[in-house]
Amino acid sequence: MADHITIRPSIGMWSVRAGGAVLGESKGALELTEGSYPPVIYFPRDDFAMAFLEKSDKVTTCPHKGDATHYSIVTNSTVLADAAWSYETPKDGVAEIKDHIAFYATDDVTIEQI
Repeated sequence: MADHITIRPSIGMWSVRAGGAVLGESKGALELTEGSYPPVIYFPRDDFAMAFLEKSDKVTTCPHKGDATHYSIVTNSTVLADAAWSYETPKDGVAEIKDHIAFYATDDVTIEQI
């Protein structure tokens, strides 16, 4: 793992809400800290209603984590484009985030510890 990346279990229950729906709740979330960036919560996919998520064409690359596949959140009222991402085949040093998904916190997407 890159020296500036730390992954550890996140304490407590976490949830993600969008479009008036709870997309998921998890006690198994991971907190990834990378350098001076704010921590990012990665949620196990098994704890989420993946039916709300649609894979987009957007792919970004991190030299330390690998290629990130992006997802849009699809609700009854809206589509939130590229609102989440996942490293489906992460680099060996961050293998813990495989099968996890992270969300961009916005006015439309709420990530909170409950």
